[in-house]
Amino acid sequence: MRRKTMTLTAETKTAAGQIREKSGENILLCYQCKKCTLGCPLSSEMDLKPNQLIRLLQLGRLDRVLESKAIWLCASCQTCTTRCPASIDIARVMDSLKMLAQERGVESKLPSSIDFINAGLRSMKSSGRMHELSLMLEMNLKAGKPFRDAGMGLKMLKTGRLRLLPERSRSLKKLKRKERPATEADTIAYYPGCSLHASGSEYDKSFKAVAEALGIKLVEPRGWTCCGSTPAHWKSHELATDMPLKNLSLIEAEGHKAVTVPCAMCFSRLKHAAHDVGENPELKRGVTEKTGYEYAGQVEIQNAVDTILKRVGLDVISGKVRKPATGLKVACYYGCLLTRPPEVTGAEHPEYPVGMDHLMQALGATTVDWSYKTECCGGSMSVIDTNTCLNMVKRILDEAKAVGADIIVTACPMCHSNLDARQPALGQREGQSYEVPILYFTQLLALALGLGEKKADLEGHMVEAKPLLREKGLLA
Repeated sequence: MRRKTMTLTAETKTAAGQIREKSGENILLCYQCKKCTLGCPLSSEMDLKPNQLIRLLQLGRLDRVLESKAIWLCASCQTCTTRCPASIDIARVMDSLKMLAQERGVESKLPSSIDFINAGLRSMKSSGRMHELSLMLEMNLKAGKPFRDAGMGLKMLKTGRLRLLPERSRSLKKLKRKERPATEADTIAYYPGCSLHASGSEYDKSFKAVAEALGIKLVEPRGWTCCGSTPAHWKSHELATDMPLKNLSLIEAEGHKAVTVPCAMCFSRLKHAAHDVGENPELKRGVTEKTGYEYAGQVEIQNAVDTILKRVGLDVISGKVRKPATGLKVACYYGCLLTRPPEVTGAEHPEYPVGMDHLMQALGATTVDWSYKTECCGGSMSVIDTNTCLNMVKRILDEAKAVGADIIVTACPMCHSNLDARQPALGQREGQSYEVPILYFTQLLALALGLGEKKADLEGHMVEAKPLLREKGLLA
């Protein structure tokens, strides 16, 4: 029996052609298997399911799609892209639809998403790095809720998790390649990203302490700027490539062969930029003209977990443990961007990673098997649509409790913020107390290595972890 083929009308060609021009993706390859919809953590909130959206585009209904709420609810978690059997980068298609809607002046069904893009890019342009406090204040004012999250914000300010004033940095105008001295051959560039200098400062402090104890020499490049984060790749593909590639060019020009990137969003953006310029010479040419430096692609981009595993190894770490995490049941939460999509990240096990689990086991902890290792926490939905974010956080916390985890460890400042800082609001909404401690994996590692509470930097979490850690012998 002959399979019927889709008739390509002029309208269909126009819609599919515009998407391909914008994203490089051929949506006509979609045969409606619905894996994108079945895996999407936000499909239940969408007016158009991902597969329905793609089908409408195939039928030439671009205007209908641009008017949907679905394109703005997409959190860019890369699940659809990773699972698509036709290898369509659906997350990039969703980004392209956001771009087209903005270019055409189509009013967003989720106006706060436009506010987020504009506020974020304005902050980056003004100081070179994202200023989280001004972003939060602007979003709250736009929403007519100036005191939203006031309790959380005050605690973060008190413990140094928010900067009152922006941290300013300008990318260097011209870059010149240089060789690192032989005495610095074993160093690795350290790109902290904006969050680790503010809301994720405990990650920054504990990672540096652990790196020093394990003999990893970190060098933070002078003049690094924001990777662009979500606002950039929701605004322009060129901008989303330009911003991280400038940082990679800076790192390469300083003679580094590798960079460790603790923030999962930064890791994802740097990885995507390096991948995309490898496939699109035009993108690379644009950045080269701006920096006067042609990126040669010689910098290995690592996340913090992989840096510790590759540079030190489990046997060495196990031998350095002074306070074993015996009896502590840990749920390792990787989030969505450390491993997805594997064509970009290079992850061996994108759906069920185990590197952080092995690291926690080397400390003497018991890791739990669970289904939410790489589930999206909501990402930027935390400030765009808080209630939607709370729904996603609830699923993760409920699953962690169901499998008997004492604590969740993560390697991403956004994941940590959503899972920790949103627990009080979630508990209030649900009429129950969650109280699931959330730590960075480096904090638990610092305690197990005997570096002490100060270097682990346990202050400022919304959910207190100290009583549990004392009970397990990790704190005095």
